[in-house]
Amino acid sequence: MTTRTGEGGRDAWVDYAKAIGIVLVVYGHVARGVFNAGIPLDEPLYRLVDSIVYSFHMPLFFFLSGIFFFHSLRRRGRVALALNKVDTIVYPYILWSLIQGLAEVWLSRYTTGSVTLTEVLSLWDPRAQFWFLYALFLVFVTAILVYRRESGALLFGVLVVSALAYVFQARIPSLMHSDYVVKNLVFFALGVWFSSVRHRLAPWAGPWAALGLVLFIAVQTGFHLGLGLTHEDKGVASLLVAVVSILAVASLCIWLARAPVRWVVALGGASMAIYVMHILAGSGARVLLSRFLGVQDALTQIVLGCLAGILLPMLALWLMRRLGISGLLSAPRWLSAEALYRSVTRER
Repeated sequence: MTTRTGEGGRDAWVDYAKAIGIVLVVYGHVARGVFNAGIPLDEPLYRLVDSIVYSFHMPLFFFLSGIFFFHSLRRRGRVALALNKVDTIVYPYILWSLIQGLAEVWLSRYTTGSVTLTEVLSLWDPRAQFWFLYALFLVFVTAILVYRRESGALLFGVLVVSALAYVFQARIPSLMHSDYVVKNLVFFALGVWFSSVRHRLAPWAGPWAALGLVLFIAVQTGFHLGLGLTHEDKGVASLLVAVVSILAVASLCIWLARAPVRWVVALGGASMAIYVMHILAGSGARVLLSRFLGVQDALTQIVLGCLAGILLPMLALWLMRRLGISGLLSAPRWLSAEALYRSVTRER
């Protein structure tokens, strides 16, 4: 029992997991926008669902980023891989931080935010959803420095040390946003480790998926209802919830990807475009619905906001590909740090 190929030649299960993750990201931001706008909703239910989503959805993306780390490292080398992440993470971080930030400044009269131009231009201090790209680059650089060889002992050792750092994060001083590494390296390391054992899961994908679902319900229930904690309560319990939830999603996606559905794979493959554009699309939909159409029903706002946050970026991505427009999600070749490095090294 094997998984099929997905977007760009990746395993389809990864695109399935990205699809789940990006839907949760869009929901989280849309629902928070509706709540902050003062639109009436069931607050206890909203807070419970919000905490469940935020307990694992961004750790899931760090996990997925670690899956192909050694594959990329072997193919590119350390320097070229770091420069590739400048092209594919730092570049869209800067570009879309400015695009969204300037749009938010202009639209602030219609939204619940009050963004200033100074905040937008302070790119060394990430804001909104772009903290993830900032953190992911720092985590990648750390991984390139830490993983000196592909051995089981090192993989497990980094996982243990990063887990301890996560548990004791409150006691570790932060310097230049190093807390992003402390809080998230463990999930990247989990992905690196999982990549070495995931082939063993494929023959038993169904049972693992069923077990993962049971454990997901158990840990989320115990954490939120049994212990009365939320995603903001960091420690051993929150780490356990995140790890179990991530592995449950991975197991489910490995099982589902035996016969991949094209639109799910496409959704996962468009996750980067959706991530950088969904706030503008979702917030625009909320403003249109509430300010101009008078829609004050929370469920309608959330459903339509999520659809806008997902479908409009996918439409924009399709149009960019159709028209041959590049340079919006990664650095164009003339500005590529990796391309410049390879050109210089070839000349030598």
